[in-house]
Formats: sequence, C-alpha cells, structure tokens
Amino acid sequence: MAFPKGFLWGGAIAANQAEGAYLEGGKGLTTVDLLPTGKKRFDIMLGDLPSYEPLEGEFYPSHEAIGFYHRYKEDIALFAEMGFKSLRLSISWARIFPNGDDATPNEEGLKFYDDLFDELLKHGIEPVVTIAHFDVPVNLVKNYGSWKSRKLVGFFETYAKTLFTRYKDKVKYWMTFNEINMLLHLPYVGAGLIFEEGEDQVKVKYQAAHHQLLASSLAVKAAREINPDMKVGCMLAAGQTYPYTCNPDDVFDAMEKDRDNFFFIDVQSRGKYPGYAKRFFEDNDLSIEMEEQDEELLATYTVDYIGFSYYASRTTSTDPEINKQTSGNVFGSIENPYLDKSEWGWTIDPKGFRITANQLYDRYQKPLFVVENGLGAVDVLGEDNEVNDDYRIAYMQAHVREMGEAIKDGVEIIGYTSWGPIDIVSASTGEMKKRYGYIYVDKDNEGNGSLQRYKKKSFDWYKEVIATNGENA
Repeated sequence: MAFPKGFLWGGAIAANQAEGAYLEGGKGLTTVDLLPTGKKRFDIMLGDLPSYEPLEGEFYPSHEAIGFYHRYKEDIALFAEMGFKSLRLSISWARIFPNGDDATPNEEGLKFYDDLFDELLKHGIEPVVTIAHFDVPVNLVKNYGSWKSRKLVGFFETYAKTLFTRYKDKVKYWMTFNEINMLLHLPYVGAGLIFEEGEDQVKVKYQAAHHQLLASSLAVKAAREINPDMKVGCMLAAGQTYPYTCNPDDVFDAMEKDRDNFFFIDVQSRGKYPGYAKRFFEDNDLSIEMEEQDEELLATYTVDYIGFSYYASRTTSTDPEINKQTSGNVFGSIENPYLDKSEWGWTIDPKGFRITANQLYDRYQKPLFVVENGLGAVDVLGEDNEVNDDYRIAYMQAHVREMGEAIKDGVEIIGYTSWGPIDIVSASTGEMKKRYGYIYVDKDNEGNGSLQRYKKKSFDWYKEVIATNGENA
C-alpha cells in the first residue's frame, strides 16, 4: 500500500486535554477549566454553566491533565522514537491573551510555544497547530457572551495575527476552529455559549457560527499577508450518515443530517452560505445579522485544506419505532446491525472512513488532512508495565488500510495524525480511563497517579507503519 512521499504521519493532542498548568505562566481561565467530571459536565457542555469560577468539591481534569506543559520534551522524544513526521496540537488562547481582550499578549505564553515548536523541529516533527480547540477565555464569555458577540471576531483576529507573526517561520499548517460543527451539538464546548432563559437557542447558535466563520476568513487573510507559504485549514467532526433503509425518507434524512455538519465547511471552503442553509433560516424565521462586507470576506478568503476527525459513522431512520440509540457519542445514531461498537458505544466502521474521505474530497476538491482518528478503550497496565492493546492495533490497522484505499481512489490526503498518541483527558467525559494512546500515562479518573509514561504494544506497531510509509499497516 503506497502512501504519498512526504506523508505527514503523526498524532494529535489538545492543549486543554494535555498541558495542565492551568494557571501557570500567566495563563487565564478558559471554558474547559470550568468543565468538571461527573454529572454536571454534560449540562455545562450544552450551555448551562453554574459558575465563572471552579467550584469547591468538583474535580476539573484539565487543571493538571497529563502535565504536558512540564513534560513536553520527554513526550516529544517518545513521538520522535515512533518516527512522527508531524504533531497536531493546539495553542491555549488564554496562554496568549489571558482575558481574551488584553491590549498586549502574554510573553511567557508565547515563549512556551516557541520552545515547544523548537523542540518538535529539532526532532524533525512538523507542528500542525489549531488556533482554537474548544477553549475560550472565560472573561470573553462573562463580559461579552462569547461568540454571541461580533466583538469576538476582532479578538480572534488579533489572536491569530499574533500567532502568525510570532511563529511564521516555525509553523506551516494551521487550523482555525477544532470540529467547528460541534457548536450546534455542544454549544458551550464549541463556542463558549451560555443560554439565558427564553433565548432562541437555534438563532444564537447560528449567529455565533456566523461570527466564527468570519473569524476563520479573517485568519486566512492574515496568514496570506504575513506568510503566503502558510496553509490554513478548517476542521470538521466528520462521519458519513447512513439511511437505515432505502426508504427515500430515510435517505433524505441522512442527507440532511450530513448537511448540518457540512454547513460550516461549505462556507469555509466554498465561500458562501449554501441554499439549504438559507432555506433553513427562512423556514425557521431566523434572521442572521450580517454586515455589508461579510459575504465578500467569506468568498475571498476560503481555506487551503480540509482537516477532519473520523471515529464512527452514523445511521438514521424516520421510523419512530426504531429508537435504539448508541451510547457515548455526541451525534445521536441508531444502532447499525452490521457494525461492532467500542466500549463507549461508538460504531467501528473502517469502510466508513474511506466513504467519508471520498465524500469530502468529491464535495470540496481540496486536500484533506486526517487530524483525528483512534479508539478509546480501557487499557490495563500489566505487572511488567506492559499494555497489550491488540484491539487498538486491529482498529488502527483497519482504518489506515481504508485510508490507503481512499488515496488509491484519487483522494488527496496530506497526512494522518491519530488522536491522543499519548493518553490524555477525554474531551467528552473528562475520564482518563478512556485511553487512545500508544503511550500509557499513569493517572486515573480521580487524578491519582505518578504521571509516568509507558509504551504500549501499539507503540511499536505504529513505529513500523511510519517507518514503512504505511506499507506494513
């Protein structure tokens, strides 16, 4: 199986799930720092925030995470041992602008990422950087309503310009918003949205979406002006939706559910609001506030590539009798009788990966970058500090092979950064026991553990995949 020369094999992490040091180095509070484990977590994710400060008696896993802030050199050395060509990571907005609206950036935060990028480049690892990965400075939520306010567009533009100027010679690949479509499903996570009683939540979400889309275009504009060699992409939580039957109503429903997610990328990649979105606004009496120059800005500054995550496909039915839902997944889905599930109820569908890649490339005709894919599972550390994660190897192997088939189909793919190459805090549940890594981190759901790192069996498997450029997958 031949992957393109220079294919960017690697892994992906997020600042809020890995760094910890949540108030060190001049960093301010971010939205994720207010997400505890336990029952309150999901309510907050949906937009019901009880406090703008961490609450006593709650455990906030992002506050320490896996200590990457202090241990990144050790972890990067392990990634280099695997042969990584790239590492996708995010910058914490509040490390650079602690309040989001600060007049000047925090030099200590900028210096941290300078050192981090230098360490990656020293090992021949290309940084792939997400500008906003599910974190907004809490001050912007408290005093502006987060992305409800158009003022966030200007704050984000300043933030992006600061990054591009500082790191223009160190970072080539950028992404504006992680899984931007998550705004519709988990609005606090995706955009820091808190809903007031009686507020039209659908309108608020789409108004916030418009502001993020404008911010994305302004980031593309800034990047082209600061260093035209930089590439700025978007990022979609992807996964094909299958109709449960060939009933045309099921087929149409599947198409509509896919469009809910494509909406953002249609604007970022094609440069205009699609007809189906305009009809949705009209049918639901939604008036999105736009300014005169907005449409031209969106049309002129489209993204260079499409980043996407793929974990599972989805299945939908219009039959009210068919109501079994898989658990654990943000995207509601009927159980697919042809597919197995992970321990968290996510369908395991390698062929769906190939289908999704083809669908995205056919739709946008721009290079794709697989920036998340992996299996969350309960791993057991043995007496000899070994983890025999054959189930993960089987999952990854099947997906890498289908990615290779998609490339043979003619799909242009830049690289593959599997999710959580080292165990990190789960974004959805806040757990540590939901592990994705090739490297085990000694920490449990309650925050106990030494943070010691141990190689899993999959470490050597992925090392061989990279060494052979996918031939031994």
